[in-house]
Amino acid sequence: MPTLTRAVSTMALMAMGFAAQPSPALAQLPPQPTFPVIAPLAAPARHHIVIPNHPAPVPVVLHLSPNGSDAGDGSTAHPFATPARAQAAVRRLNPDHDVTVRIAPGTYRLTAPLRFTAEDGGQNGFTVRWEGEPGTRPILSGGMPIDGWRLADRAKGIWSAAVPKGADPRQLAVNDRLASRARIEIPRSAVTFQTWGLDIKDPAWRELASLPDQRRIEIEGMSWFTHRHAVVDRIEGGSPQGGRIVMQQPGWRNNLIGYDTIARPVSAEVARLFLVNALAFLREPGQWYVDPKAGLLYYKPLPGEDMRRAEVVMPILERLVAIGGSYDRPVRDLQFRHLAFRHTSWLQPSSPQGYASQQSGAYLAGDVTGYPADPIRDCSWGCPAFEAMRNRWNQQPAAVQVAAATRIVFDDDQFSQLGQVALGIGNNPDANDGGVGLGAAAIEVTRNSFSDLAGGAIMVGGIRPDAHHPSRPEMGLRDILIRDNRIAGVSRDYKEQSAILITYASGTVIANNDVSDAPYDGIDIGWGWGTNDPGGSAEYWRQQRGYYDQPANLVYDTPTTMRDTVVVGNRVTKVKQWFPDGGAIYHLSADPGALIADNYIADVAGTGGIAIYLDEGSRYVTIRNNVIDRVDGVWLNLNSQDFIAPKRTALDNLAIGNWYNSGRLQGSWTDYLNNRAVDNIKVEGDAWPAAARSVIDHSGVRPEDKQP
Repeated sequence: MPTLTRAVSTMALMAMGFAAQPSPALAQLPPQPTFPVIAPLAAPARHHIVIPNHPAPVPVVLHLSPNGSDAGDGSTAHPFATPARAQAAVRRLNPDHDVTVRIAPGTYRLTAPLRFTAEDGGQNGFTVRWEGEPGTRPILSGGMPIDGWRLADRAKGIWSAAVPKGADPRQLAVNDRLASRARIEIPRSAVTFQTWGLDIKDPAWRELASLPDQRRIEIEGMSWFTHRHAVVDRIEGGSPQGGRIVMQQPGWRNNLIGYDTIARPVSAEVARLFLVNALAFLREPGQWYVDPKAGLLYYKPLPGEDMRRAEVVMPILERLVAIGGSYDRPVRDLQFRHLAFRHTSWLQPSSPQGYASQQSGAYLAGDVTGYPADPIRDCSWGCPAFEAMRNRWNQQPAAVQVAAATRIVFDDDQFSQLGQVALGIGNNPDANDGGVGLGAAAIEVTRNSFSDLAGGAIMVGGIRPDAHHPSRPEMGLRDILIRDNRIAGVSRDYKEQSAILITYASGTVIANNDVSDAPYDGIDIGWGWGTNDPGGSAEYWRQQRGYYDQPANLVYDTPTTMRDTVVVGNRVTKVKQWFPDGGAIYHLSADPGALIADNYIADVAGTGGIAIYLDEGSRYVTIRNNVIDRVDGVWLNLNSQDFIAPKRTALDNLAIGNWYNSGRLQGSWTDYLNNRAVDNIKVEGDAWPAAARSVIDHSGVRPEDKQP
């Protein structure tokens, strides 16, 4: 009988799309051993047949280099040039091999987002890895370099460079940092707010009517917890008594309803208003403006910046990577290591929709049915029309998206200079390129750095009904691990976004991360304000809310998918730099098994700053062995909603054995609510006991030798 072999034939290679000669990448496979067929034994008459065990297929390594060619074969000597070509090669090998795409140092400028479907992940138990060469971080970039700078206005110190006509991004990277668009602050007292826009009361601001290209000017407003964006339609000089800024719709109208609105913020004392995106506003060093009609980019350098040597990158793509299969066939076993993701710009806020932010990447879009005749009067603290939209909010699409996927790894990567949330896991379908959201399980985000981002670092979970009560089991989010990541300098342009947000997921672990330099919260857990928990929230039956009066807003008798969240060993410092609301670590709604423990929280800004905040409907949360250092406002806050007593919302929470040297305890920690705050220790200055000092010393990213 012939011998058995597992060799790859030349004909098979040709059928797979490779050259007639076997690829050197495939030639790495050693010759497969042959196995003689065992002849029958002479005696006894019964035959013994031995079936050989074939050795596991040898992993295949494909090579990718900026100096390669897509006509190459992926070998070390003839690497591919583009990720798309390497992706095509992976699909021919992953059914029966582990495949690694080894990426050489350099910048890979994408002309379209990389989309990974089920065909791109590991098949049949194998794994696909995309990795930078050891000690390097190749860059996947959605931008184009800009050079040829010349001095355009010597008196003002403004430089310019040619860009493709029509290019109109919202972000720009200069010398590896995000620069700010040209903007100026306008006193809120200079205008009055109307349904159609703003009346200009202060004569000093009537000259705005002379500005060119008015339909690209934007209004930004921020207050207690929202950062809202809307686009101007036109500016009218009007009579000697005033002028008008007429806004594009529906973005402006949507920014007038809900809570903490642009016209009636929660706190007028902290509210601010900005005019953005006109050449006339280009006054501060480090700011820029683009004229898409003329194809010119303007920039005012920071002190010491030499524009003849500056590295400037203008984003072209709105997103970089979209990983998504289907609920029946998710993407599996796909890993990304030692890579850098850079240069995107999400453009919707430049449209008539604007960005009617609600909280942490969620926004209201489209026309609102039953819109009130006087929204500023009747819908600045909620109203039926707004509550009818709450379960239809959108989410900001991330630069790197993961949905309908399992066993996906991001390890030792760098996310920076991105124009929105950096990494989105299992978000709404509207926030994913493929239109399929949710459905993420066993996702690991470890040892990465997130810095210099327009939005937050990591956003996990969706916010619509299928997120909290999935219509099919595969939609749920499970076993997300976020560990040993460094997060700093996030939410530059969308300041209301937390660094890490988990909406609805089970078994999430957020451990040993270092989070700092954020305008809003450090780590946010939960969504829904208790409305989707069993029995609903008593607050949302009240006349002022009217949430449950809307037919689509159900009262559920079953729990949401949020449970067993663990937030442990993190270092959260210098957050809450813009907004009084929220907390360094913030929690919403019921979360059976939740644990917030062994975290170090320090330097929370503002007199009202809150270190740990259990907001509406928080239940079953244990807060243990945390150290709170230099917090001016509240070290632990519980929104127990006492005004609806004797009805109860936030209950069954325990705060035990925490140390704090500043701030106060707030909320109703009572037997009636079964909320207990016991054995928490006030410390003077830095006189931390040994156990507290151990928490401080071991918080944040672990040393390399302690990481798996």
